[in-house]
Order: sequence, then C-alpha cells, then structure tokens
Amino acid sequence: MLYLAQVKLNESVRNEKNVQALELRLLAIQQSEHCWAVIEPERIPLDNTESLVADSLVLAEISDDRKILNLENVKDWVLDVVKEYLTIGVSPSFLQQEAERTEQWRQELTLQSQDLTRRHLEMEARREQIQTLEDKLKQEKEQLEIMAAQLKIKAESAQIDSGC
Repeated sequence: MLYLAQVKLNESVRNEKNVQALELRLLAIQQSEHCWAVIEPERIPLDNTESLVADSLVLAEISDDRKILNLENVKDWVLDVVKEYLTIGVSPSFLQQEAERTEQWRQELTLQSQDLTRRHLEMEARREQIQTLEDKLKQEKEQLEIMAAQLKIKAESAQIDSGC
C-alpha cells in the first residue's frame, strides 16, 4: 500500500550514538489511482534514516505486515499533482461545485421522470375513460337501432292493420 507520510523525531527513542531516532507518521493512504483518504496518524519506526530529514514528507510503500518497502521524496509526486490538477483550475471548491451541479441535474432529471410518469398515467386513464365512453355510445347506438327497428315494425304492422 502507498502512504503519504511525515518523517518525525521519535522523542522516546535514541540510537546507540545518542541521536534521536526517526519514525514515519502515516497521514493518508492511496485507495485508487486518483483517490486518497486521510487516516488517523499511525507511527512506524525507521531503521535507515541517513537521507531523511525530520518533518519532511515522503511517499512510503508499506507491506501488509507494516514493513517499509520503499521511501520516495514527495516532491515529484506533488509537482505532478500540481501539473495535472491545479494548473487547469481543478480545486476542491471546483470539485464541490461540480458535485453540487451534478446532484442538481440528478434531482431535475428525477423530477422530469416523475412528471413524465404522471402524465403517462393521466393519459392512460383518459384513454380508458374515452374507451369506456365509446363502448357506452356503441351500446346506446345499438339499443337505439333496435328501438328504431321495433318502431318501424310496429308502424308497418299498424299500416297493415289499418288497411292502408
């Protein structure tokens, strides 16, 4: 795992030359290529401290059993971050604004979807009402046609009975 760490003096330990020993204080862990998480500081003792200066920042590759595999000066990494993000205006506030804007779009799309669903249901209900009215009109038309036919038959039979 890759960590951002700070080299610190270990106040409680002195080596055989009566010089205070150094330790790493882990500050953040890399979760993915572009994602880091700040962690509760954890201390790991340093054995080889010849090229390290107290309070400097380093990238530390650390194994699962908490052994330091590699230490690298953080300067090049920081410059890469500056080049990649900060020179084009990507800042925490910019990212926050983008996240807020994205959330606002999501909410607007959700409202539009709900409105379309509501309109679709209303149209379906109206279509069913129209279908019901059409069926009712067909039945009434059939009844009127039957009544008209019956009246016609009565009228014809009345003419025959009257002898005309």
